[in-house]
Amino acid sequence: MKKIVIAPDSFKESLSAKQVAHEIAQAIASVMPHVQTVQVPMADGGEGTLEALVDATGGQFHRSFVRGPMGDVVDAQWGMLGDGRTAVIEMAAASGLALLTIERRNPLLTSTEGTGDLIKAALDAGARRFILAIGGSATNDGGSGMLRALGARFLDAQGRELARGGAALAQLASIDLRDLDPRLLASEFDVACDVDNPLTGPRGASAIFGPQKGATPEMVQTLDAALAHYAHIIREQLGRDVEHAAGAGAAGGMGAAALAFFTHCRLRRGVDIVLDATGLAQHLADADLVITGEGRLDGQTIFGKTPIGVAQLAKQYGLPVIGIGGCLREDVHEVYEHGIDAVFSCVHKAMDLQEALAGAQQNLARTARNVASVIHLMKR
Repeated sequence: MKKIVIAPDSFKESLSAKQVAHEIAQAIASVMPHVQTVQVPMADGGEGTLEALVDATGGQFHRSFVRGPMGDVVDAQWGMLGDGRTAVIEMAAASGLALLTIERRNPLLTSTEGTGDLIKAALDAGARRFILAIGGSATNDGGSGMLRALGARFLDAQGRELARGGAALAQLASIDLRDLDPRLLASEFDVACDVDNPLTGPRGASAIFGPQKGATPEMVQTLDAALAHYAHIIREQLGRDVEHAAGAGAAGGMGAAALAFFTHCRLRRGVDIVLDATGLAQHLADADLVITGEGRLDGQTIFGKTPIGVAQLAKQYGLPVIGIGGCLREDVHEVYEHGIDAVFSCVHKAMDLQEALAGAQQNLARTARNVASVIHLMKR
């Protein structure tokens, strides 16, 4: 055993991906000091994507004051990768559900303007390639707020600017792109999108994701009709049919906006974007073993989550893969069919969630050392 690649996701609400990788590396060093470890913190396009990518590429974090989902000023973080031209934008930082109390969640009114503000700040800093992670939004405005912040105008039949929010799209008569930031034409967008929902209908943005953003059944109907009208105007004026495109309904229709208004745009699995950006494949080429993990390993892990993305890439190099989870569920056996060869849980006794979160670092360190000891014993 000469080289072990450590590529975990974060343990949500307790440890960042960088912290998880560090604890595992420390445990290996304590048992096998002569084994090389390479730490590649990972993410799948959701929470932690910004930190993982900036850390992995030697980039820089930035902060900008932008408009939150209800128009309040928000201090939002974004990042520039080590190449100096690729920006990472987490939609949740500016337009996220976590920015609003339950009482203030209203997808009829929430707007993605802050996400557009972040894109503009990154353009001003020289970014011409974007990784846009669109999970965790509080919005259902079809990305119109984002586009408004970048210079587009959404007008009613009298030529007046629409109000912010998803409901106002029902009054949309025309889209004026004359002042849309011209730098967008020379920019590339990789949009981290792990759902295939269309923009409208029973599997659309409003019906599936609206309720968690505060939408009542009546609001869902209003929003779905507004997005259908929005799609009609886009189709009529731009010649782009995005209503039924896979992923168009992601983040309250942000997927549709990206496909319709960004010239160079791809909707991709979040984990694939991160795998490419971190250059994980290069580290695997001469490795002997891969260790990955996340807060909970279970049957849901196989649906585009970090450990499976890492495992599938590792198998292209014929490498064994160990998964470490904050906890395991009964259906964890499903991961064995997708490239993970063995799994270990950090929970070593009966405990509630708060205790598990509070002791996450110590529990991970203990488990990682046990894993390292097993690896060391197998070398003999």
